[in-house]
Amino acid sequence: MNMNFKCKLPIPAEVKEQYPVSADDQKTIDKRNSMIADVITGKDKRLMLVIGPCSADNEDSVIDYICRLRNVQEKVNDKILIVPRIYTNKPRTTGKGYKGMLHQPDPSKEPDMYKGIVAIRKMHLRAIKETGFTCADEMLYPENHRYLNDLLGYVAVGARSVENQQHRLTASGLNVPVGMKNPVSGSLNVLMNSIEAAQSGHTFLYRGWEVTTEGNPLAHAILRGYENHHSQSMPNYHYETIQLLHDFYVSKGFSNPAVIIDTNHCNSGKRPLEQPRIVKEVLSNCRYNSDIRDLVKGFMIESYIEDGSQKIDEHIYGKSITDPCLGWEKTEKMILEVADLL
Repeated sequence: MNMNFKCKLPIPAEVKEQYPVSADDQKTIDKRNSMIADVITGKDKRLMLVIGPCSADNEDSVIDYICRLRNVQEKVNDKILIVPRIYTNKPRTTGKGYKGMLHQPDPSKEPDMYKGIVAIRKMHLRAIKETGFTCADEMLYPENHRYLNDLLGYVAVGARSVENQQHRLTASGLNVPVGMKNPVSGSLNVLMNSIEAAQSGHTFLYRGWEVTTEGNPLAHAILRGYENHHSQSMPNYHYETIQLLHDFYVSKGFSNPAVIIDTNHCNSGKRPLEQPRIVKEVLSNCRYNSDIRDLVKGFMIESYIEDGSQKIDEHIYGKSITDPCLGWEKTEKMILEVADLL
């Protein structure tokens, strides 16, 4: 085996013991996660915005951003539920580039997985303590999920992972909403298969244990666009696709039919300034068609303090070092305008 085993990392239980959840924090987590689940089930009719940086690359700027979201949440609380994104590990199409804070707690330094594990747990804990938000993260590595599983309010399975059996089976054992993104190919059939797997019970191998799950009824769809045969970005947030997704749900009989529309990635062609327009178009379709209105539970939006993106060595505060994001001023304006539309 051509691998260099660098160091033995602590197991999740050891990290949780070192950085525990207080009794007050647990009350916050339980309350917020109940709200998020109620949106997916339809009990809470508010629109959910899963919103934040493409990657959480700097703790101070991420917490600064989330504190700004906290202030906006108070203004729109009757119509919108905000779930901040703290994405601590990033998939890379070719395997090259910044892989997130889990790998590199300091993007300008060499990878350090132990420091990364500690850094991502401390950042999620800080968000809970300082803002009262439980946040969203991507489950890029199922075997690492337990370092954060007691802190998260929402989990996403990415377009490159959604066909992977281990991601599907692990999702079936989580107790928070899990959004399954459509694959890069755009296949809705693959997407529905992933939801069925996540909503079903299984027996499988996980971290050296034989585990059983009962299925996660809160697993649901995320539409993020797709790539055609020429590697061009193609949207799938339009009326016809959401109606087709609704029809799939009806034919499958799954629990809690729901979709979150990812407004960036292939839906915007990675043009983040298009995101407010996409949100408004989907909301217009919701007003026209009750099936679409009932299915669409919210949006996933890539947003940070500054518009666009930068190279790692530029060090511009609050500007993405991965995909370009919508800046704060435009984000706040969009959220308030959406609240008015609702």
